[in-house]
This record gives sequence, C-alpha cells and structure tokens, in this order.
Amino acid sequence: MEGDLTTLGKAIGAGLAMIGALGPGIGIGVLVSGALQAIGRNPDASGNIQTNMILGIVFAEAVAIYCLVVALIILFVLQ
Repeated sequence: MEGDLTTLGKAIGAGLAMIGALGPGIGIGVLVSGALQAIGRNPDASGNIQTNMILGIVFAEAVAIYCLVVALIILFVLQ
C-alpha cells in the first residue's frame, strides 16, 4: 500500500514539474511566428533574423530540458 502511494506521489510530482515546459513551448511558437513575419516584411535581413531566432529557440528549449531533468529525477532518483 505504501509503495503505491509513493508511486502516485512521484507521478503527480513529475507531471507538475513538466507544466514548466508549457512556457517554452508557447514562447518558441511566438518567437518563430515573429521571425517569419519579419522575414516576410524584410527578406534582405533574413540571415540576421534567423540567427537571432535560433539563439532564442535554444535558450527557450533549455528551460524545457531543465523541467524534463527535474521530472526524471523525481521519477527515478528520489526514493
């Protein structure tokens, strides 16, 4: 009985930790949308816009990876 309750707590904790990945998902969508609009308005600046877009995606994705690492630690490391 106690093991089932621990497993339930771990699953809930990991799920709550992954809620943090919602922000980077939305942020990346907004970032790419803005970059595509900017490239559509000024195609000559596409190289500079793409560089900045990729850098922004990397930083936003890092937050989602941190959330995943915390969730995995909750599931597999904590007793």
